[in-house]
Amino acid sequence: MDDHAIIALYFARDEAALEATRRKYGNRLFRCAMNILFNAQDAEECVSDAFFKAWKAIPPASPEMLGAFLAKIVRNLSINKLEARSAAKRGGDEARLFLGEMEECLPSPAGGPEDEFEARSVTNAINSFLSNANKTARAAFVLRYFHGESIGAIAGRFQISESNVKSTLFRTRKKLRLHLEKEGVLI
Repeated sequence: MDDHAIIALYFARDEAALEATRRKYGNRLFRCAMNILFNAQDAEECVSDAFFKAWKAIPPASPEMLGAFLAKIVRNLSINKLEARSAAKRGGDEARLFLGEMEECLPSPAGGPEDEFEARSVTNAINSFLSNANKTARAAFVLRYFHGESIGAIAGRFQISESNVKSTLFRTRKKLRLHLEKEGVLI
C-alpha cells in the first residue's frame, strides 16, 4: 500500500492505517530505534509510541513522506528514552558518541520561545547543505546522525573502510559547520 493510501486511512480514522503502517515501516523504524537504544524491548516501545503519535498527529498533519515523518518521531522518542536511562547499557556509549559528534556543528538550545524558530532555521540550513553534498557523504551523514547506524554498518553498506567513513563524516561535519556559520547560525 502506498503512503497516500495509508494517510487516507488515517484521515478516515480507520485503524487499518496502523496495521498498514506497521507492515510497511515497522522493521525500518525498529532498526532505527535499535541503533540508538540497543535494547529490543525499548525499541519496540518507541515504535509503538510512534504509531500512537502518528495516529494523534494525522490528521491534521499530512506528511509528504510518511516514512521520514515516522522515522523522525521514532528517533526523537529513542533519544529521549536514551537520555532518561540513568545507567549506560550495552551500546549506550555508541549512541552517545554519534550524538556527541554533532555537538561541534550545532547550536545548543538557549531555552526560550525563540528555540522553535531557531530549530526550524537550523533544519532548513542542514537540508540545504545536504541537498548539495555528494551522494555518499549525504547518505553516510543521514545514516549516522539520523538513523544512528554504527561506523562499521555504514562501512559495510558502502563497502569502504571504517577509516574512510570516519574521514567522510569528519569532513562533512566540518563543511556543515562552515555552511551553518555562513547562514548566520551561531554555534
